[in-house]
Amino acid sequence: MTLATGIGSHPGDDAAAYVEAVKVVLGELAGHLPYVPELPGRGATATMTGRAVAVATDLAFDLQPAGWRLTDAEGVDQRRARSLLAQDLDQVEEQAQGYEGAFKAQLTGPWTLAATTERPRGDRVLADHGARRELAQALAEGVRRHLADLRRRLPGVDRWVVQVDEPALPGVLAGAIPTASGFGKHRVVQPPEASAALGWVLEAVAEAGAEPWVHCCAADAPLGLVRGAGARGLAVDLTLVGAEGHEVLAGTLEAGETVVLGVVPTSDDASEAAVTEAASRWLEMVGLEPGDGLVLSPSCGLAGASPATARRVLELARAAASHL
Repeated sequence: MTLATGIGSHPGDDAAAYVEAVKVVLGELAGHLPYVPELPGRGATATMTGRAVAVATDLAFDLQPAGWRLTDAEGVDQRRARSLLAQDLDQVEEQAQGYEGAFKAQLTGPWTLAATTERPRGDRVLADHGARRELAQALAEGVRRHLADLRRRLPGVDRWVVQVDEPALPGVLAGAIPTASGFGKHRVVQPPEASAALGWVLEAVAEAGAEPWVHCCAADAPLGLVRGAGARGLAVDLTLVGAEGHEVLAGTLEAGETVVLGVVPTSDDASEAAVTEAASRWLEMVGLEPGDGLVLSPSCGLAGASPATARRVLELARAAASHL
């Protein structure tokens, strides 16, 4: 059965919007792959980086005008990020009482986190080999604890997926991440190191009994490297995948693993027929049939959409998946 899911983010900037997002996800994706929604519109403590700061263990952060920074002692904003995550999970637990089936959570990957946080004395964590290693290991340990908490809250879930978001990974590999000053670029991170750090987090997910997926919606997403690091699911914006990427995606499906095709536009002009056709054309191009490893999703997150559009996009993903 082809499933439908979402990338993670939803529109809204308050607690009431979060409750509504949970209801939409559980309602539209019943029998498919619902997930823990994210509402970055609520501020820095609710963004991708803020969520990861809340999950990472044994590292302290505080919030500076330039963003999240490593510190010697946990700051009030890190405590707020953890409190907000706990409140959100309380809502998921309450709304999903009695839920049985598959469920997904999202987590910012180690390289995107290193590219969006700063060292105590400034500049990105990405600039410090030791700091980025420590960050990846703290994230790996944190995801183990996070999954244990999720299992306790949703005991009926029989299939857990953790989607590791790495939008900055292509820039890290290409040496395209700006320094804090904006006048230079950070040095290229070589593929073996990039694979190893990502692998620590993916291995932690697998050891905790969940499926490690990686989502990267960049045009030059290094899908081969990601799969080699231990990803058992690849999530992409299909319009940005090149020839080599299609080969990796096809090989992933043939190996019995998961491909999440971002084929649903996050706009109001999408149609059920067009979404179904886009997925069908891709399957025909790679010579494969739809199966259990195929998942349909929006092309990217829904934070910039209206609430009505966000609901409609998930409806389209579900409808197109049922046609396949």
